[in-house]
Amino acid sequence: MDLKKLVSNSFRFPFRNIKKLPIIFLFFILIAIIPIGMISNNDYIVAIGVIAFFLFILLVPGYFLSIVKLGSSQSAMMPSFNLVNNIYDSIRVLSLRIVYMIVPAAVFLLALKTVGPASRDMIYNYRIPEFLAAVGLLLVVIFIVYIIFEFLLFFAKARLAYFNSLQEALKINKVIEDIRRIGIVTIIKWLIVMAILLNVVTFVSSFVIAIPYVGLLIYICIVIPILESIANYSLGLLYSNIIQGYDDADLMNMKKIESIEYKKIK
Repeated sequence: MDLKKLVSNSFRFPFRNIKKLPIIFLFFILIAIIPIGMISNNDYIVAIGVIAFFLFILLVPGYFLSIVKLGSSQSAMMPSFNLVNNIYDSIRVLSLRIVYMIVPAAVFLLALKTVGPASRDMIYNYRIPEFLAAVGLLLVVIFIVYIIFEFLLFFAKARLAYFNSLQEALKINKVIEDIRRIGIVTIIKWLIVMAILLNVVTFVSSFVIAIPYVGLLIYICIVIPILESIANYSLGLLYSNIIQGYDDADLMNMKKIESIEYKKIK
């Protein structure tokens, strides 16, 4: 699928499923309860909002993973809500993020341990330029490492969605191979186009926040879920470009892994 068709199909996806969009809207109402409670200065609503927030974390990542999966198979249908599957998938997505963020977190802690004492000496000795340079370099290194692993996590999520296997998604060498199959140039073009379009839509739609009382609620519960649906479906479509590259042996192996993981759940 070429980039133009990929992007156009991504933006059409939510609106082809108007009847199922309220499912996503209801998910995002869960996180809207906290600001509603804070605005109304009602501790009970805030408490309910905290509980709703945890429900949001348990449901939404898994639901959006199913949207990525639909994109990878180039299906235009919005997934149905399934409590057990959504929670299970959310746990896998969150586990995947934790594992992929271990290295950035380790780099951050190591940098604090090694550069921290030296930085304090620079401040005590009024070596401000050296301190700023050291902190700046430290932040740049941490940021680069974070971006690299966030990028890998992006496609690990697509691999998880397609193969339905956390074990496969944790294979960084396979994720890197997937990225190579798609093509760095293609990915960069896709990222630039999607980032520009999504930011334009975000900017234009942000004016609804100015609507008294309900503006913020409309933005959180309608605009954001639609944008998230577009982004996740687009990731699935991008990943679908390399699926033909997997041979039958690969797919049979994935089916065995999926069967084993399913038995473990049971």
